[in-house]
Amino acid sequence: MISVVIPTLNAQRSLAETMTSLVPAAVDGLVSEVIVADGGSTDRTFDIADGAGADIVKAPAGRGAQLRAGAERARFPWLLFLNADTYLDAGWERDASQHIERVESGRRQAGAATFRFVLDDEGLGVRMAERMAALRTGLLKIPYGNQGLLLPRTLYDEVGGISALPLLEDVDFARRLGRRRITVLNARAVTDGERYRRDRSFARAARAQACLGLYLAGVPVKAIAALFGPPHAPVGETVAERGAS
Repeated sequence: MISVVIPTLNAQRSLAETMTSLVPAAVDGLVSEVIVADGGSTDRTFDIADGAGADIVKAPAGRGAQLRAGAERARFPWLLFLNADTYLDAGWERDASQHIERVESGRRQAGAATFRFVLDDEGLGVRMAERMAALRTGLLKIPYGNQGLLLPRTLYDEVGGISALPLLEDVDFARRLGRRRITVLNARAVTDGERYRRDRSFARAARAQACLGLYLAGVPVKAIAALFGPPHAPVGETVAERGAS
């Protein structure tokens, strides 16, 4: 029923855990295929993906291009986009199944579902980051890539799919979906807290917010990319942070 699309770039450190979180849903028949859309890995990413039985698609580096390539290969009626450094917490499949059933029965309009952002780490800064993500998702209905996104293939096609943008492709896609077609599930998407803590800095966070603010103000993505420079961080980081690197 679900095609899972995971963009990767040298993701050997976290990919196995991400894919392991999908196993119960695969056993139940909810996850029908996993597609790893790779942007040129040179580590053991291919070996891990192949060993887990995933289909591998090679694409130009960049989350937008990789997600789009993975979606084009998908064969099933629901898509789940998931970062390579994010795993879904135990029991996520129950919330996902309920969302799918409500949409397919007509009790809920065709819409996307995202998960609650959680960091696999401790500390005040970590909890603050989680609360800020909850506010952004709850008020603006703009989930980032590290929260996962589940939606019908028909809706994905209806809004034009994920664009191969240099940054902010997840924000762009959420805006095209619209607030009323995004639901936040109770299930959690857990992101690698060590990498997040290591890569975060005040300047980086400020530039990330500037990227998002400029986009919401109507500045074209290409202009924002030209202003802040090309993304250099690994695929799996939230796109606003990646664009601000």
